[in-house]
Amino acid sequence: MTAAIETRDLTRRFGGFTAVDGISFSVPPGTIFGLLGANGAGKSTTIRMLCGLLRPTSGRAGVAGFDIDRDADAIKRRIGYMSQEFSLYEDLTVGENIRFFGGVYGLRGRALEERLSWTVEMAGLRGRENEPTASLSGGWRQRLALGCAILHEPPVLFLDEPTGGVDPVSRRQFWNLINDLADSGVTVLVTTHYLDEAEYCNDICLMHAGRIVAQGTPAALKRDTIAHPVWSVATSDAPGTAEVLAPLPEVLETSIFGNSVHLVCTAPEERVTPLVESACTGAGIACGAVERTEPSLEDVFIHVIESMKAGEP
Repeated sequence: MTAAIETRDLTRRFGGFTAVDGISFSVPPGTIFGLLGANGAGKSTTIRMLCGLLRPTSGRAGVAGFDIDRDADAIKRRIGYMSQEFSLYEDLTVGENIRFFGGVYGLRGRALEERLSWTVEMAGLRGRENEPTASLSGGWRQRLALGCAILHEPPVLFLDEPTGGVDPVSRRQFWNLINDLADSGVTVLVTTHYLDEAEYCNDICLMHAGRIVAQGTPAALKRDTIAHPVWSVATSDAPGTAEVLAPLPEVLETSIFGNSVHLVCTAPEERVTPLVESACTGAGIACGAVERTEPSLEDVFIHVIESMKAGEP
């Protein structure tokens, strides 16, 4: 098998609404693949079909060498799944949760105890096995949920919005665990609306309204998608600066990044700084350095969506 996960024209409709619209992609074994997009883009519906929880309306897909239509039960035994909702039992202790899910996966005796020991070590919960799960912080519960999803050591792991509502430090620690899993040969498909997390993925698909609107490695998408330079403007008023610059004929797109504004600009390089300074000064906004910058994946996503709205290919 050359692909751990593969879809061909995968589609799911709910009545007259198309949630997933003919998507195709392939995920090699041992890689991290990201489905990115805003809420409602079709990411969770895609995962539910690939996990055998929802039948597609049309198209085909395979996971771990099995067809999602014909072999849903076989697929369920070979995957781990962590949903965007907290999936553990909060009234059980850490150890009880692990033993419960281990039993669901058919683990018994020594094998179960070994996986329990591995999970509490991985989650940083050594010595807290008898504490109620409800008492754990978000980061600990997240790592515990991941451990319970992979107790049976599946070759394919699906993570649906796994870092929602978790602090930045815990998010980084969680992604370190995902990288370790991929390094060990596990194939990981993760959905997220945090575009910065896509930097951890080997390949990504940007989804919008059920369709794949861009696909490739993070580096390739940032390098090849936007034809014009991206500039960063330091400013005392990012929302106001974006509002002032957006209507300028030379400015194609603007987006806010903390205390700065990114803009895609068609003006010659030597005219960009005077153009920005003139517009900001006229609006009574103090701006700092205007520097060319590497596009972010958020820049790429905004550019693709704006191009679609304008009817461009």
